[in-house]
Amino acid sequence: AAVPLYRAFCQLTGFDGTVRRAEAAPGTLLARQVLVRFDTNVRDLPWSFAAQAPSQSIRIGETGLAHFTVTNHAKVPITGRVIYNFVPEQAGAYFQKIECFCFSDQTIQPGQTVEFPVVYFIDPKYAQDFETRDSTEVTLSYTYYPSVKAAEAERRADASQAKGVQALGGTARAGL
Repeated sequence: AAVPLYRAFCQLTGFDGTVRRAEAAPGTLLARQVLVRFDTNVRDLPWSFAAQAPSQSIRIGETGLAHFTVTNHAKVPITGRVIYNFVPEQAGAYFQKIECFCFSDQTIQPGQTVEFPVVYFIDPKYAQDFETRDSTEVTLSYTYYPSVKAAEAERRADASQAKGVQALGGTARAGL
């Protein structure tokens, strides 16, 4: 029960570099620009994952749109979950996403390539915070991992199927 509450707190406040989820971009647009770099990684998945552009320069308060491509090189569907973080970490409090593939697990079919958009902005308060006001670059790093939820569901399904084929009395005897 504490994990969903902690996650909601982090998304609301930007605590621990967590990206804040927003409904819409702010009405304020500053002249100052920030270079947003995109870093992509894959761990324990037969996937390739890349940003279509390695960086974007946007004005603070402006809505940005970045595209990412993911390909599943396996012969079976695989569900992955992306984790993200920032450098500098303090930027997480001001980097907000309106739409992102990082909000939920993604299942990619065998051989399929999928394009995911990310709609984001940097809150104008970024330019006022003493920890971020002099920063001209932000790196958003994504790493895809196998989905824990999908793996748990698969284990439960396998266990249910295994229970369904047991003989009465627990074990099957040879020759019957």
